[in-house]
Amino acid sequence: MFHPAMIYAHHRIETAPRRWREVAEELAAPSRREHLRGGGAALYGIWRSQIGRPRDELNAITVWPDGTAADRAEAAFLQNVPDVRSCASELMQPTLRPADPTPPRRQGNYAFRWFATPQTHWDEFLALCAEAWPGFEAAYDSQVIGLWRMTGGGTAPTDAATGAGLPGVRSLLLTRRPDLAMWERSKLPQGAAEQAVRDALSRRYDLCDWTVVSTATLLTAEDRQDSARWT
Repeated sequence: MFHPAMIYAHHRIETAPRRWREVAEELAAPSRREHLRGGGAALYGIWRSQIGRPRDELNAITVWPDGTAADRAEAAFLQNVPDVRSCASELMQPTLRPADPTPPRRQGNYAFRWFATPQTHWDEFLALCAEAWPGFEAAYDSQVIGLWRMTGGGTAPTDAATGAGLPGVRSLLLTRRPDLAMWERSKLPQGAAEQAVRDALSRRYDLCDWTVVSTATLLTAEDRQDSARWT
């Protein structure tokens, strides 16, 4: 299970024009990973925009000792990295997943879906996730990487990209599909079992006050690199 003395941080990073790759390579460099380990932290993953966000924006997730503030995590992670225009960081706690901070390693179509859910609906929201995920993963060769709940105290009081500043329980759902074709396929249920999965996910969708999704590919993947021009 997830160690209670650790916490995750999500970083939305805007780079200088056409410098997203160089920034990502610097953030993922062995020397920087060692720098993080020296502070008890670790890199979980770095993603580049595929659909729905600007070309020169990166998503990154890091893992830190509990008690680390979002501004300190951001400063330590981005220390001396050139070509970073801005960053919005938030701390978040895992819910049903991930059970431990083992990073994702396979390339694919990663969906970052943000939710703002009324507190009164949060328990049902979690129950619907637990109900739907096994069938979702089995039907679509897909994986739920994690569902994190934001803890507050981010470096950007409001953020239209992530819903920062909205009331209710804010959460980030990160899922992996093998490709965009499976993304489309997962929206079109075939048969009773897939329809049951879709019904649970649709109910979860209807419980929230706000949600938005964008897709990305994993720059820190170990199996293959994505070289397509998505944006």
